[in-house]
Amino acid sequence: MRAVLAAPPPTLLVIAKEPVPGRVKTRLTPPCTPEQAAALAEAALADTLRTLSTVPAGRRLLVLDGAPGRWLPPGWEVVPQSAGGLDVRLAAAFAHAAPGAPALLVGMDTPQVTARMLAEPLSAARRAGVDAWFGPAADGGFWALGLARPTAALARRLLVGVPMSCDRTGAVLLERLNGMTVGRLPPLTDVDGVRDAVEVAALAPGGRFARCWRSVTSGRAAPARDGGAGR
Repeated sequence: MRAVLAAPPPTLLVIAKEPVPGRVKTRLTPPCTPEQAAALAEAALADTLRTLSTVPAGRRLLVLDGAPGRWLPPGWEVVPQSAGGLDVRLAAAFAHAAPGAPALLVGMDTPQVTARMLAEPLSAARRAGVDAWFGPAADGGFWALGLARPTAALARRLLVGVPMSCDRTGAVLLERLNGMTVGRLPPLTDVDGVRDAVEVAALAPGGRFARCWRSVTSGRAAPARDGGAGR
């Protein structure tokens, strides 16, 4: 019991792009316009940050390519993404984790994620003996990766060189996690194309992403975006 009470709270990391038309959710265009796709990306990011704001954590960090906007909720620190390919940028994100505490990295493409999916496995009582957490994506990738004892070297060993954005991404990462005790998180669908957006909006109909999708598909103009600093 004493060890559970002394267990440090986790660092939550979200890696994202600023939702700027033409830079995000490009696989939704067409049928969406770049402005609609950016509005959907902003909604997905806002839902993700809002949900993770309710998960117990020591620090909450948004690892951002771009500038934050009014969609950023209170309680989040913003740090810039590193240069390089996605594998390098994902690995570098773990360097921002609090020393001695577990860290979980989540992307911006799964607005249907719930607090319970993360809070229970990351709780001090449940994480004893776990070395890593893996959240598989339906397309063969992954939507979450957690490390119980994150270091920059470990993150690089696990992630650098993993082929990204293909149906082998998750399998290759799991191979690299071989020998570690891995806690499996529920499989989720990343929002990449229109079919994904339809599915995710139906799974979380009360979220901002679902409301934005309904607005887009109803034939109305794209919802007004919150905007971002410096743009």
